[in-house]
Amino acid sequence: MPSTRALVLGGGLAGMLAASVLAEHVDRVTIIDRDRFTDDGHRGGAPQTRHTHVLMAGGSRALDELLPGFTAGLVEAGAHHIGLPNRLLVFTQSGWLPRLDEMQFVIGCSRALLDRAVERRVLAMDRVDLVEAADVVGLLGDRTKVTGARVRDRDTGTERDIDADFVVDATGRGSKADRWLTALGLPAVREDRVDSGMVYATCVYRAPAGAEAGFPGLNIGADPRSMRSGQGGVLVPIEDGRWIVSLAGTRGGEPDVSPEGFLAFARGLRHPAIADLISAAEPLTRPFAFHGTVNRRRRYERLSPWPSGFVVLGDAACAFNPVYGHGMTVVARQAIALRDGLARHGLHGRAAKRLQRRFAGVMNDAWDMAVGQDLRYPATIGPKPGRATHLQERYLDRLILAATGRATVTRAQIDAYTLSAPMRRLLSPRVVLGVLRGPGRPPLTDPPFTEAESRVHGADRT
Repeated sequence: MPSTRALVLGGGLAGMLAASVLAEHVDRVTIIDRDRFTDDGHRGGAPQTRHTHVLMAGGSRALDELLPGFTAGLVEAGAHHIGLPNRLLVFTQSGWLPRLDEMQFVIGCSRALLDRAVERRVLAMDRVDLVEAADVVGLLGDRTKVTGARVRDRDTGTERDIDADFVVDATGRGSKADRWLTALGLPAVREDRVDSGMVYATCVYRAPAGAEAGFPGLNIGADPRSMRSGQGGVLVPIEDGRWIVSLAGTRGGEPDVSPEGFLAFARGLRHPAIADLISAAEPLTRPFAFHGTVNRRRRYERLSPWPSGFVVLGDAACAFNPVYGHGMTVVARQAIALRDGLARHGLHGRAAKRLQRRFAGVMNDAWDMAVGQDLRYPATIGPKPGRATHLQERYLDRLILAATGRATVTRAQIDAYTLSAPMRRLLSPRVVLGVLRGPGRPPLTDPPFTEAESRVHGADRT
């Protein structure tokens, strides 16, 4: 039998997970990446890796399916299992969520720790190899079938063609797949964009005494019902006794990246809890900013014809505003869709078209959450919401209020947020009844800290 080969363009999380799946279906998987990989997990072509990342429960479970024992190993290496709503305290637009027993969770760690753990598992596979410091110039084949890619060595400028039976584009936000496909004779792909102008800034701190083990994270959300620029922040415990703190603001309300301005911005959020905590912590870095927050979706699943032997996944197809934290989870769930689709349809014929549609379905809820929120800010550039959208917003506003005091609704909101259940569950009869009944009690106006946590916080709040 002739040997089979898959080519994965991009060695980030999406590319690594795709390679792990393809290694079960072909004789050789080659990953092409523009960077050189380092032991510390940072790559020059991925500047966002220094900012806050959380792996939602839905993504953690997907990663454990793909790489058994992955989450446990990540926690053993220093990552934090942060339960919701017991250890991630969330200040919604209507008040603090109650501190109930764990319903879902997120994993808090640096992106470098997570990427390094994935790389080690995937690159140790016998059928996977890595070509570093190489740019993808274009695709090989024609409008009916992709047969490989042309790559250029970044050091020598030498170009070469690499043939493959199956090609995955996982090159991220900078993907040129739309241009590669038109060069093969395919029509232009439709692109949807929603741009809130959001900028976020991040600083890493040494957690103060008393906050090393089990201390909660905080998420202070913006209130889109106000006319202010959407401003919020998150504090997440990560490995080595550190906190990573990101503050965000939409167009006209961006955070300051000076140390003094960063703290002042945190103090000006809808609640000062993050500012109180970082005032007692040692900064380990200066604040640094990130601007690439446009929601951008290329509708590859609607492109006709679609060439066999080629798919696009991750940020290359759909990039969300990163502040909502869904990117890694969507990628992990798309890798599950790739695994299941290849098991059912194989590599050839219409398999790639079917896979592209599956990937689109995985994206939908995260896309709807991100653009639905961003479109509520007055300075956002995007399609104008219609009457149906305003009705949905009113329902979600009522749901968020009910979640501050009614556990059934709290669970439904958290399940949807962590991509552990589809958003349609928010319209189940039991949840709708809870939304109509409301919270049943006034929402908390201060974070539900324990007495010991309040001492770290620096105020006598319980």
